Amino acid sequence: MNYENILFEKKDGIAKVTFNRPKVLNALNRKTVEELQSALLDARDDASVRVLILTGAGEKAFVAGADIGELSQQTPVNGKDFSLFGQSVFHLLETIGKPSICAINGFALGGGCELALSCSIRIASKTAKLGQPEVKLGILPGYGGSQRLTRLCGKGMAHELCLTGEMITADEALRIGLVNHIYEPAELSPAAEAMARKIIANGPLAVKFTMEAIERGIEMPLEEGLFLEATLFGVACATEDMREGTKAFLEKRPASFTGK
Repeated sequence: MNYENILFEKKDGIAKVTFNRPKVLNALNRKTVEELQSALLDARDDASVRVLILTGAGEKAFVAGADIGELSQQTPVNGKDFSLFGQSVFHLLETIGKPSICAINGFALGGGCELALSCSIRIASKTAKLGQPEVKLGILPGYGGSQRLTRLCGKGMAHELCLTGEMITADEALRIGLVNHIYEPAELSPAAEAMARKIIANGPLAVKFTMEAIERGIEMPLEEGLFLEATLFGVACATEDMREGTKAFLEKRPASFTGK
C-alpha cells in the first residue's frame, strides 16, 4: 500500500508508524485509519517485526483527535459504522500478538488518546497533553475510550476525563497510570527504541503468550485467568525457546531465541 497519511518503516525488529498530517495535528480521518490497518497487518505478518512504535510527525501532536470536517458529516448509520471500523483497527493493534509502544510527542486527544490506550505501553513527552474531549462536540468517545480508559485508570477517573472533556498534562497522566513514563521531548524517541530493544531481547513466543495472558485475563474472573496463565505457561514449556533460554541462563550466556 502507498501511504499518504502515515510513515511506515521497519528496521532491526521494530516497525515504526508515524502519523504524518502535521498541518491538521495528525488528525485521524478514514484514510489514515485504513492506512494504519494496512501497516498493522504488514507488521503482524512479518516475522522480522518484534515490536511496534507509534508516534506523530512534528512537535505539536501525536494525534489531536478525529478529523472534525469528516466527523461533522456523519449520519446515525455512518456514525456507527465509522465507530465500529475504528474500534476494529484499534482492537487489531491490541491483539496483534506483538507489543506496541506509543510515544506521545504532543496532543493525544479524542481518537489520539484512544489510539494510545490501545497500545501495550504508553510513554510521553513532558509537553504532551491528553484527553477525551468528545462531549465538547456533543458526542462521546467512539474508538474505545470509554471502555479502555475505565479499565486502565478506573471508573472515577474515566468519568472525570470523559464527562468534563478537559485535557490533562503528562505529569497528571503519569500520576493516574495513563502513561508509564515521561521524558524530555528530545529523549522520547530514543527511550521508545531502548524499551523496544529490551523487549526484542526476550523470547518472542514468551512475549506473545504474556500479552495474551494479560489481554484476555483482564476480562476473566481470577480463577479463569490463572488457568489461562497456567495453560500458556505449559505451552511455553514445550518450545525450543524455553530450552534455549534456560540453557543459556545455566551457561551464563545471552540466549539466542528463534521464536520456535
